[in-house]
Amino acid sequence: MMSDLATFLAAALIVAGAAFSCLAALGVLRFPDVYTRLHAASKAGLLGLGLIFLAIAVSSGDPWIALRAIAGAVFLFLTSPLAAHLLANAALKTGIPPVSNTNNLGLPPS
Repeated sequence: MMSDLATFLAAALIVAGAAFSCLAALGVLRFPDVYTRLHAASKAGLLGLGLIFLAIAVSSGDPWIALRAIAGAVFLFLTSPLAAHLLANAALKTGIPPVSNTNNLGLPPS
């Protein structure tokens, strides 16, 4: 009974992680400048991979594998915002301007 629950929970976490990863990829393709693309990749991609790491921890059944998966997720949560900040800072220092109207993302006006 418990392994069935763990299997269903892991499957739901993998589907949710894949959905967030697809949203991150869509944001990288659709957004107009490097700063908004970095935001999409670092936020939604981080959440997607974090959910997939959590699914690995739930479905493994081995506490050492679960510990490694959680350690990988913690490392990812610590380094991804820092990397996005450094990339955005480097883009700003090299003279890449942000889009002047960030509301112009292809959405209808509200």
